[in-house]
Amino acid sequence: MTTILRDPVPADADALAQLHVASWRETYSHLVPDGFFTADYLAGRQKMWNHILSHPRAERCIQVADLAGTIVGFASVGRESAVKETTVAAQAQVEAIYVVAAHHGTGIGQALLDATLGDSPAALWVAKDNPRAVAFYRRNGFEFDGTEDIDPATPQLIDARMVR
Repeated sequence: MTTILRDPVPADADALAQLHVASWRETYSHLVPDGFFTADYLAGRQKMWNHILSHPRAERCIQVADLAGTIVGFASVGRESAVKETTVAAQAQVEAIYVVAAHHGTGIGQALLDATLGDSPAALWVAKDNPRAVAFYRRNGFEFDGTEDIDPATPQLIDARMVR
């Protein structure tokens, strides 16, 4: 079967929320407090995706990876005005790239990055304790710039900014 990259539609909101939470569970369970992934957490992601897909913005590019009608990954890149908290001359900020673990190593993440960002200068935040993601971004020309952030709700999950 072939994975198709496409624009998401409002009907994809629930599937995107489910994938978002599932990929976080797969990747970050060891870095977040017990009980982090509650029904309220999922409901928050559903509300977020419903809003994003119902109110598209020209400066945001979102692509989903669709495999036989099942969304297995997504990427979101904000352009220009969506870039926050960076002094880097970035034209974009990678907001998220998530692929369910069963499809890691298949090229879907690379295809999503290429489709949403190409080779443009950009900034992104990545969990320092996510070696797979860090290696992926380094292969794509990103390097840490020394800026870090810690959310008090998840103190073991240290985000570090990368730029290219």
